Amino acid sequence: MKPTAKIFAGRATEDLAQKISKSYGQDLGKIQMLHFSDGEFQPSFEETVRGGRVFIVQSTTPPADNLFEMLQMIDAAKRASAKHITAVLPYFGYA
Repeated sequence: MKPTAKIFAGRATEDLAQKISKSYGQDLGKIQMLHFSDGEFQPSFEETVRGGRVFIVQSTTPPADNLFEMLQMIDAAKRASAKHITAVLPYFGYA
């Protein structure tokens, strides 16, 4: 059985991720960002990624929150037992 592929977007690249998922023939994955009073945030996948292939589309343009958002999304996918995690970085800042 092939792992199912799901595409998720960070806040910096939602439009691009929507176009990618449309051309791939599926809906964009549902993810929720929980915001805390101290300014921190935590991603939460609203659908299962267990055993699947996850693509996370996010640019690392300033502010640094975009980079940390991507890293936290990768960590959340790993903790949710995704089999494959691929980060799609249309713009890789801080290189």
